[in-house]
Amino acid sequence: MGFIINSQLDGKLVCWLAGFVKTTLDLPDDLVQRIKIRAVQERKPLKHFVADLLVKGLAAPPALASAISAPLPAGLEINQRGFPVFRCGADAPASKMTIEELLALEQESQLEEDLQRAGISR
Repeated sequence: MGFIINSQLDGKLVCWLAGFVKTTLDLPDDLVQRIKIRAVQERKPLKHFVADLLVKGLAAPPALASAISAPLPAGLEINQRGFPVFRCGADAPASKMTIEELLALEQESQLEEDLQRAGISR
């Protein structure tokens, strides 16, 4: 399977299709501690243990999964493929932005969140 990488988004897609993705999750400290303890108890590397938890959670029947999840914020819905979709008015600033501008805004937002969590100011 060949891909032509034209943009940063395409590059991320190739990594995803290759089977490896590195991501950052902002989880409560007590939850992380419980996960680490269970991973040690089960003698599994943390990344394998977390992957197993995610697989088990995703395997739950949709009715059960929706019953235990919080209601979605206004404007957010889940499409037929299970992806989040944000609905906004035709006059929303994002409707006038290019993909590149949207990606830059997302990356800037994530950087700000990471710096804030790390206690670093610009």
